[in-house]
Amino acid sequence: MKDQYFVSANPADGIEIARYKMHSTSQVISAQNKAHKAYQSWSQSNMKERSALLIRIAKAIRTDIEKFAQLATKEMGKPIAQSRAELEKCAKTMDFYAKEGPAFLADEIVKTDAKKSFVSYQPLGVVLAIMPWNFPYWQVFRAMAPIILSGNAMLLKHASNVSGCALTIEKILKKANAPKNLFQTLLISSADIADVIASKEVSAVTFTGSTVAGRKVASIAAQNLKKQVLELGGSDAYIVLEDADVDLAVQTCFDARFINTGQSCVAAKRFIVVKKLRKEFEAKMLAKVQKATFGIPTNESNLIGPMARIDLRDELNQQVEKSIKAGAKLLCGGFIPEGNGAYYAPTLLSNVKKGMPAYDEELFGPVAAILEAKDEKDAIKIANDSEYGLGSAIFSKNKKHAENIARQLIQAGSCFVNVAVHSDPRLPFGGIKNSGYGRELSSYALREFVNIKTVVVQ
Repeated sequence: MKDQYFVSANPADGIEIARYKMHSTSQVISAQNKAHKAYQSWSQSNMKERSALLIRIAKAIRTDIEKFAQLATKEMGKPIAQSRAELEKCAKTMDFYAKEGPAFLADEIVKTDAKKSFVSYQPLGVVLAIMPWNFPYWQVFRAMAPIILSGNAMLLKHASNVSGCALTIEKILKKANAPKNLFQTLLISSADIADVIASKEVSAVTFTGSTVAGRKVASIAAQNLKKQVLELGGSDAYIVLEDADVDLAVQTCFDARFINTGQSCVAAKRFIVVKKLRKEFEAKMLAKVQKATFGIPTNESNLIGPMARIDLRDELNQQVEKSIKAGAKLLCGGFIPEGNGAYYAPTLLSNVKKGMPAYDEELFGPVAAILEAKDEKDAIKIANDSEYGLGSAIFSKNKKHAENIARQLIQAGSCFVNVAVHSDPRLPFGGIKNSGYGRELSSYALREFVNIKTVVVQ
């Protein structure tokens, strides 16, 4: 059989970077067996050993951040400053779990009629992580920290266009002197995932990606009675109420929409502005979007780089064109620049209404949509009128009132007041509705892939 390869190409110019030979069926089976053996040994390690490994991983990440960042920028087009920040966040997350994680996994004593009863958190086995390209390091390390600390082993099926980053993560683990085969990268196609999930060596699955793909992964895992955590798409609503600080709202919304060239599940995607402030907000947002610098991602001055792939750029352009045809108003952008690369001009749409892709679908790229709400009640209704429920934000000078809305009325896994939605290792992260289920980060992530075991002694 002829060898097959993943091709890594620079989205800034379309030039091929490298080719990576895909793993054969026998290599995948071997990796699964090795991972299971590594788990059997690692599951018997103590918390001191596990924490020490996370600290070494953090150190290994920081030894060559520039080299690792340049690779991410070349493979998926992330602006270089953001690539560096992503890696530092990975290291900080490792540090956090090394310090705080052992306490999260400590036995929980429960008073019952028995002489002694407690809850113990024991590892499940090998966890398969299926990860996307948009944060090629962060998505992997944020899953890895709780998986490894809780005593599991990990197999990674990364997006094919960031195979270089996937193999680099393997090298980082080796540099950190991780137990052999505790973490392994599988260079396989999406068609091969079902067999890996079904294998007896794999105990659970964590997936980050589209809702469509998530449904398929969940279905396969469910058929094989494997635990899953799904972090899927999002169409985050940012609500701007009448008493909001408009300048703060505009700056925050702008930053939250265009970070990572708009290619983030928790990027701000729908700006829902009450009628009283809509014109002012729109004018100030337009001024910012028009000045947004985009181009070669290694140029430190460029805020926005190319999208990860040409096909994704073209799909986004079609969503914009369909929205305009349906009545959305194009304020700026909305075109594919001339020349090579997967670039898309920073775009701002207004008059966005139900029935348009910009309202109903996730726009994964540098496109912002402004939706007008009659009042606060209408704004909340529009925010919740989505198949997604990942993140959201509210802008208001009445923080207590906004907090109550965030707590009780917004249908999302997280809601931030007067600040952009972001992930933090100290806080749980995940969604509801078609944005998935389960939680990553914080103590909650450590409870996802463990056997919550009851022990009673009489």
